[in-house]
Amino acid sequence: MDCSICTALPYILRPPRNTICAACYEGAKSIISLTNKLENDKPTNNNLLSSSNSNKGFANALKWVKEMKETEEELNEKISYLSGFAAALRDQIHTDIQIMPGNNEPPIPAHRALLAARSAIFRNVLDSDECKAPANETIMLAELNHEEVESLLEFLYSGSLPKEKVEKHVYSLSIAADKYEIPFLHKFCEDHMLASLNSSNALDILEISHTCSNQNLRETALNFIVRNMEDIVFSPRFDAFALKNPHLTVHITRASFMDIRNRKTSAV
Repeated sequence: MDCSICTALPYILRPPRNTICAACYEGAKSIISLTNKLENDKPTNNNLLSSSNSNKGFANALKWVKEMKETEEELNEKISYLSGFAAALRDQIHTDIQIMPGNNEPPIPAHRALLAARSAIFRNVLDSDECKAPANETIMLAELNHEEVESLLEFLYSGSLPKEKVEKHVYSLSIAADKYEIPFLHKFCEDHMLASLNSSNALDILEISHTCSNQNLRETALNFIVRNMEDIVFSPRFDAFALKNPHLTVHITRASFMDIRNRKTSAV
């Protein structure tokens, strides 16, 4: 069927020229349904107004897309503006505290105010009598090496990290986010681990989820392991994991048996 939307030359179509194909029709319905849902989710005291907006069809959808584009541009401007904090770290502008990694590695200069704003634990430490000290006092992060501390500070200052740093340090950063109460970093690491979950890292993610008491991550990793038991249990990584984490191995075994039982029950 000729389609007035996706055809390359709509002006050559035979009348009527307002017909559309099934794919464009379904796409249009999905777009309108999404925009109507977003409109209905907005808090409003005027149900008639909300109902009226939902009947505007593509006009409403196009208006919504324009608003989202403007919001995106505004957020990008804010991100660019706030990136000045990262420059302050990089250029060591008026730093007033040293962050000491473990293993006596060189300290990294930082700013008390930003650390206190990003982490409730850092704020408590810096507010304590022991840390009301002159500039260049140190905070020791013994569980992190120099690269990990650098990545942690980069995230605290910029709210993001390059992909290669995330992949390399996501486990240590997740533990740091839990220990120092940094919710945004905690969610950032969780999202990355969920998106990258596979047979080669599922055991590591399960271990991290237990360390950080992350129930959502734990359940997702455990379910993935159960669905891919053969690949994971017979991998070289599993022996070392089982010796180090007998309690988690028990959870895997129980979850596997529960899965088998449920599948047998549903098959009857």
